[in-house]
Amino acid sequence: MIVLRMTRNGHRAKQSHNQESNKPAKLNRRQVPIKANHKFQRFARMMARMAGRPGAFFLAIICILVWALLGPIFHFSDTWQLVINTATTIVTFLMVFVIQNTQNRDSEAMQLKLDELIRATKGCHNAVLDIEELSEEELDRLKRGYEKLAKEALTKVRSGESDSGTPELMPDRKETVGD
Repeated sequence: MIVLRMTRNGHRAKQSHNQESNKPAKLNRRQVPIKANHKFQRFARMMARMAGRPGAFFLAIICILVWALLGPIFHFSDTWQLVINTATTIVTFLMVFVIQNTQNRDSEAMQLKLDELIRATKGCHNAVLDIEELSEEELDRLKRGYEKLAKEALTKVRSGESDSGTPELMPDRKETVGD
């Protein structure tokens, strides 16, 4: 029996089962299913959710107030200042990685959703599925093409015509669309 699963790198992994013991065969590190791998990703997601809640903000305010109230007790010494500087630096440094991990995951998920919409919508140009991998020149060319389409659509709308339809974005590779 073979089971297909989506992996971290966006590919489908075939996972065969051992017929005798009914245990799944060993997968390499890149084939481990998304939901079953990386404790850090689960931790990052949890921390990002917690840090974004009002309780986290109020906890930070309370910490700052406690630190400020302790100022006179410690005579506003260098050590007193170092405590808040060190604490905020450490929290900021660690949160950068947590937030970046969450942002990367969310961005990739959004890209996959958009790719699926493009793929599934009749009349859409499948060439834009992997648009983020294009060179700057190719992106500029596509942008000029879309700008031209937008101008044409606006002209049609202003004249009372329908602007729906999917004309060719780059009909000729040699021609620069939008010039």
